[in-house]
Amino acid sequence: MKTNVNGITLNYDLQGEAGKPVVVLSHSLGSGVSMWDPQLEALTRDYRVLRFDTRGHGESQAPGGAYDLDLLGDDALALLDTLDMERVHWVGLSMGGMIGQSIALRAPHRLITLSLCDTMAVVPEDMQGVWLDRIEAARAAGMEPLADATMERWFTATFRGVNPQAVAPIRRQFVATPPAGYIGCCEAIRRLDYLSALHRLQLPALIVVGEYDPATPVAASQAMHREIPSSRLVVIPGAAHLSNVEQADSFNSTLHEFLQAH
Repeated sequence: MKTNVNGITLNYDLQGEAGKPVVVLSHSLGSGVSMWDPQLEALTRDYRVLRFDTRGHGESQAPGGAYDLDLLGDDALALLDTLDMERVHWVGLSMGGMIGQSIALRAPHRLITLSLCDTMAVVPEDMQGVWLDRIEAARAAGMEPLADATMERWFTATFRGVNPQAVAPIRRQFVATPPAGYIGCCEAIRRLDYLSALHRLQLPALIVVGEYDPATPVAASQAMHREIPSSRLVVIPGAAHLSNVEQADSFNSTLHEFLQAH
């Protein structure tokens, strides 16, 4: 389904019974709503589940120019307003967790809980070159040249070897991401700087990270855990960056236990 919010068209998917608590699933850079397929069956038993393609991704509009995380958060808040969803559980992975931090810091009354999965709260200065290189690569040659290295960060070598059927659609989604949207979101991510503000958060928070995540490593999650007063940190064994795909059962049970407690 599509709707116009905050000056653009956003694509979203809504499943589960009306009246149940709402869980919002916000995807990683270069992905889309289908990234969350492994969570749907587990969540829709008890929740109404909203997934959406972030600005610049999937079937959502991809305006040119640099985005910022507050803009991406405003997109999401406008979508919630359109759907008459006052308070939700936010589950964000990687970029989705960064957007969740923006919302939690600016509009905490809209969130029941915050789940930050395989994400971070600050991009250090020595990583700026990496993000600028990705921006230039996408601008020069599109998404295909970035795809293999991205899959190597997102999944362990073991998973890629044993489960090519799971990796292939994720790779196709990445390659299909509009370069303008990827570049716009890269610009938002490279300016991420929320760590020193996270101590203000008072809502229940779950922090999940794959044991072998090279993109947003365990240390980044530990840093968020130290700052957020009411947070719980869970390391998912045997997973890299997309822990929700690589170790779906462990991810789902961890998330479900947390949501049910709140």
